[in-house]
Amino acid sequence: MDGRRRESSFGRGYSLTDDTPVYVISVAAQLSGLHPQTLRQYDRLGLVSPDRTAGRGRRYSARDIALLRQVQALSQDEGINLAGIKRIIELENQVSALQSRVAELQSAVDGAAAAMRQREAAVHASYRRDLVPYQEVQQTGALVVWRPKRPAD
Repeated sequence: MDGRRRESSFGRGYSLTDDTPVYVISVAAQLSGLHPQTLRQYDRLGLVSPDRTAGRGRRYSARDIALLRQVQALSQDEGINLAGIKRIIELENQVSALQSRVAELQSAVDGAAAAMRQREAAVHASYRRDLVPYQEVQQTGALVVWRPKRPAD
């Protein structure tokens, strides 16, 4: 579909999402505009791998139907062979996985930065208020000589 998650509740504890395998091969073929034998071939090649029932029947999800349409478009409109389409799908899946990982790492970095700011604020709050901030003295080329006073004779 369009990448968004759709949910419909049917009774208690059951929700239907884009990844829920609900369509048998004949319905999936009608929805995608392909012949059922083409869907079987795509499954054998690993292009679109639907879930299986206990009896080994194929069950397609809405996401599988969208992928079938994408494979058809790449094949017919762009003239890409099935091996190329498989590689494209693999790379798209890899990009999605990497984007998810980047989001996880960004979240971890944001959390660590927030924790660091809290620790820094705690350290600053613990400063003694009677201390005077140090200001660096500008260095000059002048020479200062110090001589102790001599005791009076």
